[in-house]
Amino acid sequence: MRETPDLSRKRSAHDRAGVTESMEDYLECIFDLESSKGYACVSDVAESLQLNRASTSIMVKRLGKLGFLRYEPYRGFALTPEGRRVAERIRKRHAMLADLFHQMGLDHREHLSDIEGIEHHLSERAFRRFAELAGHLRLHPLPRRRAATRPAKP
Repeated sequence: MRETPDLSRKRSAHDRAGVTESMEDYLECIFDLESSKGYACVSDVAESLQLNRASTSIMVKRLGKLGFLRYEPYRGFALTPEGRRVAERIRKRHAMLADLFHQMGLDHREHLSDIEGIEHHLSERAFRRFAELAGHLRLHPLPRRRAATRPAKP
């Protein structure tokens, strides 16, 4: 007898590893804050993600318990090596997808929500194939579309 998978909740390619899309967003944000400011705190993360401090604090504590952050109340927190690995992986996915969109003639800034959605749901195999496609398109660019021309007004 074959078991049917539980489809009652949304799953991502990373869900199997216990890292949710939301966690990835937090870790990526913390990575960016550490890179630019040298540290991260709840208020900065909340502001960057446009969330309230209470829910941000809950997630930060959860990430700490899962081993992604070293957290000290009232002093801020930093990514652990595992947290940094996850953040760097999602950053790498984002950069590759932005490059792929550029190679396809799409402005990655205009398609930011598409890129941010896709980056969380690609399996490793699909990610590698998309990266190969981006590399191929760098060597063999697509013809650029011309802007649609309107007929001259009489």
